[in-house]
Amino acid sequence: MEQKKKIVIKVGTSTLTGGSNRISYATIENLARQILSIRDRYNVILVSSGAIATARQFAEIHQAGTAQIDSKQALAAIGQPKLIRIFDEVFGSLGLQVAQCLLTYRDFDNDTARENVRNTLHKLLEFGYIPIINENDTVAVDEIIFGDNDKLSAYVAIISEADLLMLVTDIDGIYTQNPHLHPEAELIENVADTEAVKAFIEERDNGLGTGGMTSKIYAAELCLRHGLEMRIVNGSRPAFISGALSGAFRHTRFGG
Repeated sequence: MEQKKKIVIKVGTSTLTGGSNRISYATIENLARQILSIRDRYNVILVSSGAIATARQFAEIHQAGTAQIDSKQALAAIGQPKLIRIFDEVFGSLGLQVAQCLLTYRDFDNDTARENVRNTLHKLLEFGYIPIINENDTVAVDEIIFGDNDKLSAYVAIISEADLLMLVTDIDGIYTQNPHLHPEAELIENVADTEAVKAFIEERDNGLGTGGMTSKIYAAELCLRHGLEMRIVNGSRPAFISGALSGAFRHTRFGG
């Protein structure tokens, strides 16, 4: 295990749903096959959003689609075990073993908790398990309100001493303008200074996840501060993990 590099892959809700309002089994199977293809070179930690989107396939809660935080927390509690069951079934069918880790930001602030998380992740990788991490939305609301696990994945990458954080989303990376609103926008492939690209951020709510480019820039700042490389990759591209690692298609890279 020590000879392999360590990669944290964060998959957002928009990717897991394939742009729809339901979790895509095909997307999760594709993700599993891609992880399987790089396991000889990388130990993989997965940070997954999508608990609320999963719950909406099974439950109707009054005002759940609005800004009612307690309704969204209830949906997260319903959806999280269903989401991990989907991962377990799909990944298990390909011989990949998974383990669930639910964290809050208090786990990173406390020295003892932080060490326990680090040790747990290390042991899971040693035993050949893929840790699947999400925020414990029942007791914390940070990612429900803003972030879609972008910041959480950066903390996980830092605490696990990863070599790379890959944020998988529905866009190729940072552009000079929002490409959904401005077709002439140009992709920025390499970013050394996050301050230089903040002026280009122009958010647009897609109604799925909560993580826009602002939260990804914040995650990049955390990574760069600790000497970690981060990349933003479009999850709709075929073989988006290995393709990004090999430079087969354009994406945004921070540091490295």
